[in-house]
Amino acid sequence: MHQKKQSVGILGATGMVGQRFIQLLEHHPWFEITWLAASDRSSGKLYGDAVNWKLSTPLPANIARMPVSPATPEGAPRIIFAALDTNIALDMEPRFAAAGCAVITNSSAFRMAPDVPLVIPEVNAAQLSLIDQQSWHRDSGGYIVTNPNCCAVGLVIALKPLADAFGLESIFVATMQAISGAGYPGVASMDILGNVVPFIKNEEEKLEAETLKLLGTTVSGVVQPLNAKITAHCNRVPVENGHTECVSVKFRRKASREEILSAWQHFHPLRDQALPSAPPQPIEFAPEENRPQPRLDVDRGHGMTTTIGRLRPCSLLDWKFTLLSHNTVRGAAGAALLNAELLAAQGKLVPSRLLPLQPESTASVTQSR
Repeated sequence: MHQKKQSVGILGATGMVGQRFIQLLEHHPWFEITWLAASDRSSGKLYGDAVNWKLSTPLPANIARMPVSPATPEGAPRIIFAALDTNIALDMEPRFAAAGCAVITNSSAFRMAPDVPLVIPEVNAAQLSLIDQQSWHRDSGGYIVTNPNCCAVGLVIALKPLADAFGLESIFVATMQAISGAGYPGVASMDILGNVVPFIKNEEEKLEAETLKLLGTTVSGVVQPLNAKITAHCNRVPVENGHTECVSVKFRRKASREEILSAWQHFHPLRDQALPSAPPQPIEFAPEENRPQPRLDVDRGHGMTTTIGRLRPCSLLDWKFTLLSHNTVRGAAGAALLNAELLAAQGKLVPSRLLPLQPESTASVTQSR
């Protein structure tokens, strides 16, 4: 079908996740960036003058010429991708939702709110029904939808087919998280080079709580977390991109190696939805004994695929394996973008009660569903 590209804006556009949004949206068939906002010190400047561009692809020329707007809903498009620090998001995201905007956010501010969907499209799309409970949605049509913590995404994608097939009783996970997860300038070089930092503030608590919410079920408008035990150790390591995680699981029903591999191989719940950012295979198994590795595997599926390897019996629980996920693509901007695509495919992306904000683009695009 033919439809106009939807105008989208980015809150926190100069940060690392904001930059990744710009990179991923440059040639997007459904969305067009028409508005950028950042801190007060950037407002009024051209984006190219305000940003310290750190990605390997060039800053798009049209984006470099775009002015940075004040971070207020006035003049903003109806669809907002947010890449804000939590303390800023707590105040700013509700203001945009109250003004009638769809806020698709990477922030952790509202992930555990009972009426806010915390979504991985392959895992728990049903949580999007929580939008209807939000006061912003009732009053203006606006809403907030979140994606998980960067280390929760790969873990939950790996666990979902196992939970469905065998049930999960206990989960142990130890992460080795890339420095890009700390933003820019992030971790000082003297602290991370040749070193491992065995503490990331609030990360273990987020990983544990979000995993259980993501794998839970929605009953009568309430998310009931997965009834399982989980413990996490989170570490920062001197790797640029890619979170590696060592996982052990105990199942409720016995599973063979062949059954586990089959569950991963046949996990492609978005295959028929033609979402532009969805990888053809969300899980790829690497059979080599020393894989996955960030340097070799992080960009599989354009950074949207979770790579798993080293599946073997666990003498403490049942089975153990290693996974790798791109933390700023699948774990941040790409996760939010896929959420927006899922909402668009369901006809839920544009708020139902439209306030007089910025009009849609007139560009035409062929959209396949």
